[in-house]
Amino acid sequence: MAKPKKSKHDDSTIVVNKKASHDYFLEDRYEAGIALTGWEVKSLREKKVQLVDSHVIVKGGEAWLLGALIVPLISASTHFVADPTRTRKLLLNKKELARIFAGIQQKGHTCVCTKMYWKGHLVKCQIALAKGKQSFDKREVAKDREWNIAKQRVMQHESKR
Repeated sequence: MAKPKKSKHDDSTIVVNKKASHDYFLEDRYEAGIALTGWEVKSLREKKVQLVDSHVIVKGGEAWLLGALIVPLISASTHFVADPTRTRKLLLNKKELARIFAGIQQKGHTCVCTKMYWKGHLVKCQIALAKGKQSFDKREVAKDREWNIAKQRVMQHESKR
């Protein structure tokens, strides 16, 4: 009996920012908690979130997530106005904040959110220090990916003989 295929991301993953790895060279990764309200947690359970244009800033010794879109559910309270793109606080320790701040100060570097996932009953956010890619870098990565796929096909074809 064949085993069912495992997906690339397990059940705990809420959303992955694929555009970040396309637009940036991801260097150092950190795990951060995120301060959310009740309606945001409910929306995350329904996976109604986008991280495409999100980035992290460090201001006043604290890290903040900007541009993450969490769509409110239809069943949300009518007397409460939900702001889907509000700035959300990231929970990191002082050493991590210092490393991120030092990394952001370098020319061409930024900090982006790459993934949101459940860790137990808590929502965690994977952030990464990133260096921007030029268009020729993106083409080079695409060529390498295509070459690796072609190489895999040749190896499989040769092993079948």
